[in-house]
Amino acid sequence: MVDVGEKDITLREAVARGKIVMRPETLSLIESGGMAKGDVLGVARVAGIMAAKETGRLVPMAHPINLTGVNVNFRLKKPDTVEIQAAVRTAGKTGVEMEALTAVSVAALTVYDMCKAVDRGMTIENIRLVKKSGGKSGLFTREEEEEWEK
Repeated sequence: MVDVGEKDITLREAVARGKIVMRPETLSLIESGGMAKGDVLGVARVAGIMAAKETGRLVPMAHPINLTGVNVNFRLKKPDTVEIQAAVRTAGKTGVEMEALTAVSVAALTVYDMCKAVDRGMTIENIRLVKKSGGKSGLFTREEEEEWEK
């Protein structure tokens, strides 16, 4: 791991996004609450938050970080896509990019797990960092801000 002991404590934020593409019938089942395993997006939200908190244990060179906030949100894009966004915050000496990316990844995996009985052809796609702020390197923005429900 990189030694961050001499870095300043600053407010650090990161936003990551991704999506899972499925059959339209699968998306309809998610939307209607008809999946046998239960509330797909509710469980995926909790899984993403838990994953962000465990990133330092999952990614070998990532630091364990005390997070001050994690939000995982979804948008259903008809006919066949669930978009996922994770926003992570901390006041610390290292960034939270890996935590945001891990949250999106595990939320997508959870959607897949909960829906695989009806659609094994789903694909998890385009997981990426879209914004990062704080620290010495400052602001990075890949995409324009979008309004996501909380």
